[in-house]
Amino acid sequence: MQRVYFDNAATTRLDPVVLEAMLPLMQENFGNPSSIHGHGRVVRSAIEKARKTVAGLLNAAPAEIFFTSGGTEADNTAILGSIDTYGITHAITSPLEHHAVLHTLEYLAKSGKIKLSLVAIDEAGRLDYDHLETLLKTNPNSLVSLMHGNNEIGNLLDMSRVGDLCQEYGAIWHSDTVQTMGHYRHDLQTLKADFIVGAAHKFHGPKGVGFLYTRPTERGSIHPFIHGGAQERNRRGGTENVYGIVGLAKALEIAYAEMAEHRAHIEGLKQRMIDQLRAQIDDVQFNGLSADLDQSLYTVLSVSLPPSDISDMLLFNLDIAGISASGGSACSSGSEVGSHVLGALPGLDPNRGNIRFSFGKYNTADEVDFAVAKVAELYVGVA
Repeated sequence: MQRVYFDNAATTRLDPVVLEAMLPLMQENFGNPSSIHGHGRVVRSAIEKARKTVAGLLNAAPAEIFFTSGGTEADNTAILGSIDTYGITHAITSPLEHHAVLHTLEYLAKSGKIKLSLVAIDEAGRLDYDHLETLLKTNPNSLVSLMHGNNEIGNLLDMSRVGDLCQEYGAIWHSDTVQTMGHYRHDLQTLKADFIVGAAHKFHGPKGVGFLYTRPTERGSIHPFIHGGAQERNRRGGTENVYGIVGLAKALEIAYAEMAEHRAHIEGLKQRMIDQLRAQIDDVQFNGLSADLDQSLYTVLSVSLPPSDISDMLLFNLDIAGISASGGSACSSGSEVGSHVLGALPGLDPNRGNIRFSFGKYNTADEVDFAVAKVAELYVGVA
């Protein structure tokens, strides 16, 4: 049976060139990078070369990049570290954030360590920037945590506008850039974020490795999230995931080199799916701004299908039909709990079936045609 993969926002296929770069660190160059002998020095050199590669691509300094186990750890490090180090008493986020951010801030609020405010959104998930400014005006010493690209509905944040507001009101700004890293260019000399994050497996690198960028500040470096060693310039204890780090750097290097080509290809696939879904299914809708290529991630399309008897079993039926997709957040795609992102959108009909299709460079037009045909087939005569 033919199977197609449209869950690239959850994870992407490892690029063979990335694997090739990783193999020497998994086999012959096996030393501990903290060891001072020859075996260790070779591996330490590979880590520092990777750090320079990532920093160069992002227009940052190598000392501003440190490696983590992934996006979740990087988000937690930025949030917990800045609140602890800088004595922050108030945090601002949105109800649409990834749980790595939302659950962390909710935990801190319940523990009494911070006051938490949520920025208002409209029915399409657009952020109310005037409300954000009001929150900043009335709450000094704030941390703002807002993602660049939403992992479920694809909405893009106006990074420049948020950066200007945070700078004006003296707020620390952390942005979860997991979904946009490797797909959009980030110039950290012009972007005013204090922290951004990346996870290699979102741009055809290995799982279990990510990084955190930290902007130098007069307030000093944040306290580490993980203690236990002097690794990563005393910012993250634990022996480094060396082959993961090397793979991350190679994957990001490829992503930047081929970004324009891949974007054109993927945008074409997304538009093809939008057009075909509209042509073949009555009353198909799209959640958030995901059908607007100018205001959403070109890799994500959130589809809302008419209410029917199969809405509750939609993903199961698609899987049986050979289509791997998601109904919500990538990190909880196997959960029976409904999407908190879709649930936060005012006026969303809970009886409609929702699918998130997310595209990558290995997808083809034939796969789009196959997926749309299967979805249309499911909806014939069942509404």
